[in-house]
Amino acid sequence: MQQTKLFTKTIKEAPKDETSLNARLLMQAGFVDKLMAGVYTFLPLGLRVLNKIENIIREEMNAIDGQEILMPALQPKENWDKTGRWDSMGDVLYKFQGANQRDLTLGSTHEETITPLMSKFINSYKDLPFSAYQFQTKFRNEERAKSGLLRGREFRMKDLYSFHVDQNDLDQYYEQAQDAYVKIFRRLGIGDITHLTYATGGAFSKYSHEYQTLADVGEDTIYFCEKCSIAVNKEIIDEQKVCPKCGNTDLKEKKSIEVGNIFKLGEKFSKAFDLKYKDKDGSDKNVIMGCYGIGPSRIMGALVEIFHDDKGIIWPEAIAPFHVHLIKLTDDKTADKIYNELSESGIEVLYDDRDVSAGVKFADADLMGIPYRIVVSKKTLEQEAVEVKRRGMDDVEIITIDKLINYVKRG
Repeated sequence: MQQTKLFTKTIKEAPKDETSLNARLLMQAGFVDKLMAGVYTFLPLGLRVLNKIENIIREEMNAIDGQEILMPALQPKENWDKTGRWDSMGDVLYKFQGANQRDLTLGSTHEETITPLMSKFINSYKDLPFSAYQFQTKFRNEERAKSGLLRGREFRMKDLYSFHVDQNDLDQYYEQAQDAYVKIFRRLGIGDITHLTYATGGAFSKYSHEYQTLADVGEDTIYFCEKCSIAVNKEIIDEQKVCPKCGNTDLKEKKSIEVGNIFKLGEKFSKAFDLKYKDKDGSDKNVIMGCYGIGPSRIMGALVEIFHDDKGIIWPEAIAPFHVHLIKLTDDKTADKIYNELSESGIEVLYDDRDVSAGVKFADADLMGIPYRIVVSKKTLEQEAVEVKRRGMDDVEIITIDKLINYVKRG
């Protein structure tokens, strides 16, 4: 993409009304725009990043046989009354009246939608197991929307729900989902700092689980067990004071950002909506359920909090908006040719063809955080070469133009 055609612009000064680093950098670099506290527009660059995060998640959900659907954001009160959560979730829900004074909410979660939906498709044990997932915009009336994309009132969420004949079947799928989450975080570049974390709240088992990414700015406190590489949240430590997996008492207190969670729901929602199946002997039994959430927009904010320096963002290659930031510092047409050749070879390129100073171009490149900066100048063309620098590194390499494509693809 030619940067002269990109309608968004970078901002020199950080927005004064934004306290979180992730939102400040994303706004400055032209990735998002703030409409109000906790609500952001994803601009072209930001949407490219968000889509790449979601595609990685989608691939791993498909790999464990998840079937993608899309459920409505608008939900009726009567479904929430059946689970008792219209009242128990308190002010978190956005509640309002539609036509004919019907009470409605914007979905903060979708158990109250998917469970009655599946009663139309589940009849026999032969229909189970299966899982379905969606990417959806969720709404929560957060009292403290002060952490940018980490605590939004409107945010993106992937929620997968699984349906089973018994606890053993759920347990097996639950392990598959855990493995899928490990793969997701590894591909996002945070696998080594994201840990399975034991939490309270399991409806059909002693624990639920969170995925917590270590970060100094994290709002959560976890206790990390170096013996078995899992973590425990503060609620469990207050009760047990030991690692629930190995019994280790020497746990390290760390700050973290929650980026995902998984629950064994059991019969909680199937009972509420009378979701049953006929067993082999013809008897009716409640469907056993699990749910598995992960926040793409929250992950985007977490990545910025973790991968940045004093000049701007440093995107992991897998989810960067472009692979290469090509900077033209000469009137020579060679830069245009390089742009076309890189693009035709399948390399994603943001081409800075603007009529601004080199200093502005370099500052914007650092702010945007695209992995490779390639500079075409009179000096480099004298050597039939370009200058290549990786974002976040000091070393600059001179690469001849004929070897550039292979160099970039090889990484």
